[in-house]
Amino acid sequence: MAKLTVEIVTPEKRILSVQADEAIVPGGKGLFGVRPGHTPFLSLMEPGPLTLIDGGRREYYFVAGGFVEVSNDKVLVLADVAESVTGIDVEAARRRMQEASERLKGLSSDDVRFDIEQATVRRETARMSAASLR
Repeated sequence: MAKLTVEIVTPEKRILSVQADEAIVPGGKGLFGVRPGHTPFLSLMEPGPLTLIDGGRREYYFVAGGFVEVSNDKVLVLADVAESVTGIDVEAARRRMQEASERLKGLSSDDVRFDIEQATVRRETARMSAASLR
């Protein structure tokens, strides 16, 4: 049976390059699955879990947004940040989320920092949720 080649790359480094039967990606409009033979496309990614399935075994990664390109049985994940869920420090993520939430309280929605803090809350909440998949 055909396999996908899945690569996860961040601006700093290549996180992994593996073969898998399926990838489930947090797209801009929700989760979507990719299997060999999938139609080529490009999508935005939202912060969330990226699941790789191979032979019934599942591996979970957290991606903090970016883009994904699917073409010729290859899934190229260009992530702002990516990490295995096993390496997530949940307490640090909770602290960052709480700190950003506190800063949001003092900002109006037209303040430039409002969007940054709101994105931090969204990202850290998604990171903690992904960590629960361990």
